[in-house]
Amino acid sequence: MPRSRINGNFIDKTFSIVANILLRMIPTTSGEKEAFTYYRDGMLAQSEGNFAEALQNYYEAMRLEIDAYDRSYILYNIGLIHTSNGEHTKALEYYFRALERNPFLPQAFNNMAVICHYRGEQAIRQGDSEIAEAWFDQAAEYWKQAIALTPGNYIEAHNWLKITRRFE
Repeated sequence: MPRSRINGNFIDKTFSIVANILLRMIPTTSGEKEAFTYYRDGMLAQSEGNFAEALQNYYEAMRLEIDAYDRSYILYNIGLIHTSNGEHTKALEYYFRALERNPFLPQAFNNMAVICHYRGEQAIRQGDSEIAEAWFDQAAEYWKQAIALTPGNYIEAHNWLKITRRFE
């Protein structure tokens, strides 16, 4: 039984009901409907912290989904899981792959910047200021892209860019 049919959360049930209605109304192929079902089940599992189950659903959705835009969100969510698990190299890979399919994902740019900033802080703690600056410069580039896509968002990043004189 799909996860969306057994979840007890009211909001998740409401989302599932609305999603099922939309799936019936919107003209899509059975493969697209199945891909969306796996994606939705992946989101539900992810929201509950069941990352292994979420990844299984996302990988199955990727196998079925043919639309590049929809695939970008699946890849982005896989990146989120790897970020949560501290697997930053894998996360960056999935964010890059998401952006290849949809270059208008400011949240992917932001998450990449956060990872780079974190790595810069790690380099400082290890006493390598040159490596730290390279990571901070990369973080700045990603934050600039996120801010360009959604002006007014990412205020803390915007302030960091100004304070560190990385904002042009």
